Amino acid sequence: MYNKIVMIGHLTRDIELRFLSSGTAVGKSSIATNHSYKTASGEKKDEICFLEFDVFGKPAEIINQYVKKGHKILLEGRLVLQQWTAQDGSKRSKHSLRVESFKFMDNRGENQTQSQNSYNNNQKQEYKQPQQSPQSQPIKEIDISNDEIPF
Repeated sequence: MYNKIVMIGHLTRDIELRFLSSGTAVGKSSIATNHSYKTASGEKKDEICFLEFDVFGKPAEIINQYVKKGHKILLEGRLVLQQWTAQDGSKRSKHSLRVESFKFMDNRGENQTQSQNSYNNNQKQEYKQPQQSPQSQPIKEIDISNDEIPF
């Protein structure tokens, strides 16, 4: 068993969506999170953390469709260690987040409202468009069931 990690941050770049030879979608990107604090002398400091993530299957396609650089997202998954040999022969490694579920935290469109979008591999979730002002069109709901998930 492993510990789940939950990170909330803003996408630092658009999702890079590719497909494996099996047809499975793979999405890659990274998020930036920050922690603000005051030092003992009262000076305000910000710590910024960048974390790359991978998401597979239908979730990769959903994230690619609905979020872009700058959007705020909650990601839940596990840390994985990736290791490789660089072209110069040196050994390299990095940690990344293998996403299992996510929630869209905002929509940086015209209305910038808090959205109620989420996806979880383990249970049926509803996808709801962000709430809009009364002058806007009615909200269309999309139902995503476990039967549509390839794993």
